Amino acid sequence: MPPLDETPAEKPRHKPSRAPRTPMPERDASERAQDFDEVSLGYSEEQAVAEANRCIQCKNPTCIEGCPVNIDIKSFIARIIDGDYGAAVSVLKERNALPAVCGRVCPQEEQCEAVCVLARKGEPVAIGRLERWLGDFDLACDLDHRCAPEVGEPTGRRVAIVGSGPAGLACAGELRHLGHAVTIFESLHAPGGVLTYGIPEFRLPKAIVQAEIEMLGVMGVEIVTNVVVGATYTLDDLLSEEGFDAIFVGSGAGLPIFLGIPGENLNGVYSANEFLTRVNLMKAYEFPKHDTPVWRGRKVAVVGGGNVAMDAARTAKRLGAEEVFLVYRRSEEEMPARREEVHHAQQEGIEFKMLCSPQEILGHDGFVTGMTATRMELGEPDASGRRAPVCVMDSDFIIDCDTVIVALGTRANPLIAQTTPDLEVTSRGYVKTDEDGATNKAGVFAGGDIVTGSATVILAMGAGKKAAVAIDNWLAGRNG
Repeated sequence: MPPLDETPAEKPRHKPSRAPRTPMPERDASERAQDFDEVSLGYSEEQAVAEANRCIQCKNPTCIEGCPVNIDIKSFIARIIDGDYGAAVSVLKERNALPAVCGRVCPQEEQCEAVCVLARKGEPVAIGRLERWLGDFDLACDLDHRCAPEVGEPTGRRVAIVGSGPAGLACAGELRHLGHAVTIFESLHAPGGVLTYGIPEFRLPKAIVQAEIEMLGVMGVEIVTNVVVGATYTLDDLLSEEGFDAIFVGSGAGLPIFLGIPGENLNGVYSANEFLTRVNLMKAYEFPKHDTPVWRGRKVAVVGGGNVAMDAARTAKRLGAEEVFLVYRRSEEEMPARREEVHHAQQEGIEFKMLCSPQEILGHDGFVTGMTATRMELGEPDASGRRAPVCVMDSDFIIDCDTVIVALGTRANPLIAQTTPDLEVTSRGYVKTDEDGATNKAGVFAGGDIVTGSATVILAMGAGKKAAVAIDNWLAGRNG
């Protein structure tokens, strides 16, 4: 669907609304904390149009610079204002193949919205909410009438993609646009990577993820599940025996980090990765319809202060926990989680235990019975720029709990590096690349969390798209 002219002559000049930012409708906290249905309800058409009309259509749209994939935000909002929603979707999908996903989970408040001109003296345009609305508008159409990105003329080249998370999906879409044949290899039984196994249903419904991925199938991307690259195939196998001309590694960083304190081997201790994966992939949110092997704690302590910690705490609440504690060694102001997620967690009854550091997980007969924690106070700023937590002497206390979920982040799984000894990695096990995603190994590129460590969905997508262009250039060089 071709985009419209920037300013149709027959249209009157747009006069931006001075109305306040349009709030996002959401379900009542007491109701939503009992199920896994989506929390935020999304804009209605009337609300989306009202919010779009707040945009001043500035000559220098800094919001575009704030977007990791450089979506033409000004233009898609202009199409909403004009009432041509199909053209708005087309503009959006020129740079982002997963708008319904990104509109839900990307931290727009730190990216495009942070540099919106309106943010200088007030509230920015709700770009993320408009992106979500357009993504949902597209998904509401049947598959034949959805906006499908163009597929280039076949080049005869084949590219293997390791991992079907945001980086891999974005790379696949861009490579098909450039005309290359693409096969994605996914280790689990469902594609989507962290979008499928890591983000709870109430924040990102799995039907949305699968519908977005379905469009890649329409574009001709092949997805093969239950294949562990590094075990089923090595990178060298894919290049030599399977006949691929290039590889993109977008396997993410899914190896959990633990506390390193006594008691972590007790029954009832989870990494947030394992906990959320069991719930998402094995559909614990539909228990007892799905008999998922996940322990449902009565009193749950979640250690961490990021988005994953919020997801784990809110999930435990929905699984029936009577009390859920969020244990974090800094204050609420230093928490890296999105403000929206913190607000939602507090609304849903999650109890925040700030300035507390776990020292030992207590147990009886092999099962968790509690956790010893020490109170902290904030000292001088550390390397992250945040004030470093310092132990308060003789302040230990016990948190009564039967489940502990550790959400301290992840690091790179070493499997691919161990089976590809000539692939350069960092001291922390992440794949080394140049600025375009090329590794030291000819024909192998990488991007996303396997290169940078844990980051946002949209940053991983940006890395995947950038690597796709580099792969295309490399393949063209080989042709020459």
